[in-house]
Amino acid sequence: MKDFLKMTTASIIGVLIAGFFLMIIGITAITGIMLTTNVETTVKDNSVFVLDLKGNIVERYTENPIDQIMGEGTTTYGLDDILSAIKKAKNDDRIKGMFINAGMFACSTASLQEIREAIKDFKESEKFVVSYSGVYTQGAYYLCSISDKILLNPSGVISWHGLSAQTIFLKDLMAKAGVKMQIFRVGTYKSAVEPFIATEMSPANREQTTAYIKSIWDVITNDVSEARNISVEELEKMADRNMDFQEAQTYIDNGMADKLMYKDEVLAYLKTLTDTPEDGKLATLGISDMKNVKPLADTTEKTGDVIAVYYAFGEIDNIASGSYSEEGINSEKVIKHLRDLRNDKKVKAVVLRVNSPGGSAYGSEQIWREVELLKQAKPVVVSMGDYAASGGYYISCAANWIVAQPTTLTGSIGIFGMFPDASELLTDKLGLKFDVVKTNKLADLGNMGRPLNSDESALIQNMVNNGYELFTRRCSEGRNIPIEELKKIAEGRVWSGTMAKEIKLVDELGNIETAIKKAAELSGLDNYKLASYPKKIDMITSIISNVKPERYINTKLEESFGDFYSGFAMLKNINKTDRIQARIPFEISINQ
Repeated sequence: MKDFLKMTTASIIGVLIAGFFLMIIGITAITGIMLTTNVETTVKDNSVFVLDLKGNIVERYTENPIDQIMGEGTTTYGLDDILSAIKKAKNDDRIKGMFINAGMFACSTASLQEIREAIKDFKESEKFVVSYSGVYTQGAYYLCSISDKILLNPSGVISWHGLSAQTIFLKDLMAKAGVKMQIFRVGTYKSAVEPFIATEMSPANREQTTAYIKSIWDVITNDVSEARNISVEELEKMADRNMDFQEAQTYIDNGMADKLMYKDEVLAYLKTLTDTPEDGKLATLGISDMKNVKPLADTTEKTGDVIAVYYAFGEIDNIASGSYSEEGINSEKVIKHLRDLRNDKKVKAVVLRVNSPGGSAYGSEQIWREVELLKQAKPVVVSMGDYAASGGYYISCAANWIVAQPTTLTGSIGIFGMFPDASELLTDKLGLKFDVVKTNKLADLGNMGRPLNSDESALIQNMVNNGYELFTRRCSEGRNIPIEELKKIAEGRVWSGTMAKEIKLVDELGNIETAIKKAAELSGLDNYKLASYPKKIDMITSIISNVKPERYINTKLEESFGDFYSGFAMLKNINKTDRIQARIPFEISINQ
């Protein structure tokens, strides 16, 4: 017995000592990462900026040291950091060019356009841009098509096959479990509810989806045609053939790529471009390095006048279904931040960067109110990212000016509500029985033991109708479009940025720089400095927020289930969100 106690005690002490040392090592590692993160990067002469296309590209991102230590998760970059890095590299004479290392990555189409336009601007400095990959995804090829030289591994492939949009329908799966969704909506094209009540696209949804993916594909093919001097007709023929399974030489023969090279040959080629000795080391800088490169002096910053760029991205007042949005758009926080910007005398104009599929109709209305008040004090220009649809459009429509990318998904002016009916699951399959006593006719609205009755359904539908009337009125007044004309282009229909400009839902096609220039024009500023809001969370807060078990589990589920995850996440969180929604349920990406 004594030996057992000794062994047990020794084991416990050993575990505690090991745990203590692991904690010390972890703290030391995190401290080291934090210290090196803030060290200014030294840029050597004849350097090359390396743009690694891998992992996920999101609107904004704060690095988490725990992921670096554990090697967990997918590499993630913030779009804002990428654009900033490219701009710094353009203006730094010590950097001679850009090398795009194209791997497997996930990035929505409008964000691809933002990066591609930044690279196009980089080329105006007459520095070289060279791209290389063993496998170019379709999205990577679209981005890299702007390069001076497209290099391909002798065993490599270039994906080129066109766009498709797929919807996953959950109705029959839910029926097997004894659950059905009770739907209330306004808008023929408001398709967010279809996965829960149908097994295929409605004619209206098929019509709108066909229209906007065709619009986006037209932008892609025209951009590639111009950059590579290949006719659109030939690009369409190649897409019909599906270029994903061709021999590497085929891409050289048809003009999609310039030369076949192994990686060592690419390195040697970059050395010749930078006058680096053959036996010398090529000086390179990545996105993380560029964060700590001190920007060169800018005459626009010799002033106290500020143009604020406020980032609003993710779902509005919903439990974030993605791994990287932290908490999406919290209407209470956004209202406070915008109020602070309204009262800040140094801020002369605000660029509201919106990248949102929508969410809570109530939350959207509250943000709309604050944008309206802000506009009365100073110019507000909206820059739309990948999505500014439904609630995302709601919070944008009051601005003085709206800028969107041609491939932005916007519009979707419509409202819906969803209430699950699990009575069959509970009563028939699980054998539960419910009885109720009530003082008033509708006191037990939402009773889980039964579906909604006709009076309850009429009450909710009326609430949805009123929400739609308010939404369309806000858009009508904000865009100065007569209400009857506005309703013709509402109905929940999704439009590409190109289409939205034609029907006056947006004012101009362009990127975030376009929006900043417009804000300067409206505020009469020649000299100004830019400030980004809200301030990014510090690294300690990032660590704490990312060690939550639910966040970790959600990240792993999303990685495992991919496209299937969003529908289940919406079901999982339905009781935590506003039942009346203004949102779109899907994403479109060309990185297939």
